[in-house]
Amino acid sequence: MANVAPEPVDPAERPLSAGHLIVAQLEREGVRRVYGVPGESFLDVLDGLHDSPISTVVTRHEGGAGFMALAEGRLTGLPGVAMVTRGPGAANAFIAVHTAYQDATPMLLFVGLIPVADRGREAFQEFDLTGWFGSTAKKVVTLDDPTAAARIVAESVQVARSGRPGPVVIGIPEDVLTLPAGPSGGVRPLAVARPRAAEAELKELVRRFERARRPLVVVGGEEWTAESGQELMRWATRHSIPVLADFRAYDAVPHDLEDGPEHGLEGTGAYVGSLGYGRGDHAARLLDEADLTVFLGAPRGDVLSDGYTRGLDSETVLVLPGDAQGHSGRIDQFVSAHAPTFVLDLVTTSASPDADVAWFGAAREAQSRFTTPAPTPAPTASGDSGGDTYVDLTAVMAVLREELTPDAVITYGAGNHALWPARYLPHRAPASLVAPRNGAMGMGIPAAVAASLAFPGREVVSVAGDGCFLMNGQELATAVGHGAVFVALVVDNGCYATIREHQEGAYPGRPSGTRLTNPDFAAWARSYGAYGETVTSDRDFREAFLRARASGLPAVLHLIQDPAVRAPATTAF
Repeated sequence: MANVAPEPVDPAERPLSAGHLIVAQLEREGVRRVYGVPGESFLDVLDGLHDSPISTVVTRHEGGAGFMALAEGRLTGLPGVAMVTRGPGAANAFIAVHTAYQDATPMLLFVGLIPVADRGREAFQEFDLTGWFGSTAKKVVTLDDPTAAARIVAESVQVARSGRPGPVVIGIPEDVLTLPAGPSGGVRPLAVARPRAAEAELKELVRRFERARRPLVVVGGEEWTAESGQELMRWATRHSIPVLADFRAYDAVPHDLEDGPEHGLEGTGAYVGSLGYGRGDHAARLLDEADLTVFLGAPRGDVLSDGYTRGLDSETVLVLPGDAQGHSGRIDQFVSAHAPTFVLDLVTTSASPDADVAWFGAAREAQSRFTTPAPTPAPTASGDSGGDTYVDLTAVMAVLREELTPDAVITYGAGNHALWPARYLPHRAPASLVAPRNGAMGMGIPAAVAASLAFPGREVVSVAGDGCFLMNGQELATAVGHGAVFVALVVDNGCYATIREHQEGAYPGRPSGTRLTNPDFAAWARSYGAYGETVTSDRDFREAFLRARASGLPAVLHLIQDPAVRAPATTAF
């Protein structure tokens, strides 16, 4: 009998392993990068990535991988993806999941797990995925059926993006990943709801605005666009309604209106500052004095309200895409809507609020004074606060205000060093800030790597404290290896300054556990193949910054700061 050649099989119909199908579905969802530290528990996924258009960004620590994924989610609206191994790898990534949950940022964390047959036997690196992550993720799911791989990825992306965004954790047992899963095509990505307000809800809000004399808008959350931010600011400026931003969400709206005159508007716009740590006193007073506060995309939470002490009893309208999670205090009207879309509906109404123009003008003037850099007025106890001995960060911010491109992305972690960029650097474009709203240290450098890879045409600057920097500073190697370009300003004052400040208030003269021993950060950066330079004088900073920018490399400027300086000069407004 003659041999008969088999019928050709369409590659799209050939069954893939579950690991390869996960990669195929991520491609369908539009994922462009995954960040991770490799592990033997998900080798089949790594093999699927070998031939994928998805870039695999190999990081030096799982915490760095998680923060990069979080930053990508913050900047693009599509969940950032991190992949780590079981046990220790998952533990290292936990900080990013907690941050994504409290910050309401979409993110996927894939965790390689032990083989199914080994469960419950205290196998090597075994742990309870749901027990660990169940209280700080929107959803935790484990892939036990290989044929469900594409569906689980699609559902996880939808959950991460829908309603109040957040992280989803997906467990992937190493033996399940190698089993046949189905055709290569995956499943159709699932739609994400963007709820809109009903006409009656808009009319009710218009009536509230028209009754109020001191209405206030507070913006926050994710997915603000250039259109939604600009339209809100034009509308608010036209009607003399001040706009504040939630803590570390102040890139939601442009801080000035460059096209104001052509729209019949004068001044810099309605933006009057941010709330939370480092806020100006004038911003807190606005929250206290408003007779109507409209929260767009941000609940009235702990940090925004100075520890649940401000603005809790004013007439309140809350606009959030899901429920009122995280909100405290009074609610007179709740609108379940996507805040940026809600804004575009609001500004097309016939609302004509009759707000207190003097109150509005005073807020703008106070914000202008608060955010105008002025040199530190006098030497501190340590000696010269600027000059040739130390770098005055306020003078640094004045240079950056002049040099940075309008759509520059600013990143930082947590610590007193963040007070300067938060106060002095204006934002004019959406997706131009990545900073942890939950106060996680170590985020600034991984975020800068992700920002540069996500937006290769945009300038990226990271401001880091010496303590915060070395928590994930090793990701400078990732930047060099993957072509990320940014300038990191490392503020060296030799201590954990935020904690030292609290100690000085509660236990004066008894510093404990806050001193740091630092390397030569510039030489350290050069050892990675990055640009490094030390700056000890205000006068030298501009040229050093220009050299760092022109290097075409990830760059570190080691700024020596007076150890006695804890924050920008305080001025009451």
